[in-house]
Amino acid sequence: MGEPKLVEIKDAEKIIFVGDTHGDLEASQKVIQDYLKPGNVLIFLGDYVDRGLFSKQNLDFLLENKTESPSQVYLLQGNHEGHRILELSPADFWEGLDRELYELYASIVERLPLVAVSKDIIALHGALPDVENLAEINQIELGSEKWEQITWGDWTEAEGEQLASISTGRPLFGRGWFFRIMNRLKKKVLVRAHQPRAPQLLFDNKCLTIFTSSAYGRERTIAIADLSKPIKDARDLEIRVI
Repeated sequence: MGEPKLVEIKDAEKIIFVGDTHGDLEASQKVIQDYLKPGNVLIFLGDYVDRGLFSKQNLDFLLENKTESPSQVYLLQGNHEGHRILELSPADFWEGLDRELYELYASIVERLPLVAVSKDIIALHGALPDVENLAEINQIELGSEKWEQITWGDWTEAEGEQLASISTGRPLFGRGWFFRIMNRLKKKVLVRAHQPRAPQLLFDNKCLTIFTSSAYGRERTIAIADLSKPIKDARDLEIRVI
């Protein structure tokens, strides 16, 4: 709970990025078992509950591993960590809790970090927030417009900046927004999750979308960044199916 909204990873040899797990306890267990090793840092990109069968067990498991390995495991916020702010569907995890447990879990996940950075990479759940610099991320408040951009925002390979989303109602952003914010923040690659049907690569291979849950019946993917090597675009990260 003492972590800032912006996590800076400086000493890792490799970073393993994990997309939405959505109650897929097996996926989380496999990632921890296979990749929680010396030199590695694991960044989970949010959405730990709802959709899958083991939401509470999945979230408990990840929180336990965060507690045991606080400098190697980072849990970022996704939109499903914002149930008190956003109208989510499905929300079977949240709707199944009694009042005491609801308050407990909400008070924890609402304090999770929003963004992680390391060298030329920025990682978050959804879309880039309209900030002038990285330090401004630490000032983003729960439920604010910039918080919604991070946790709720979608991307589309279209010209323009902030676009209308007819199908989902979620904030939708195009190429102009992507490159404007990435240039401001001086980053080359965005790693994110949130959109299970988005193309894996967008914006001249600068935006990588991964998804690590079986909830949508697709391959569970993670991305591995070897920080000893130059990273010019998302193709320099290794994509693995777990």
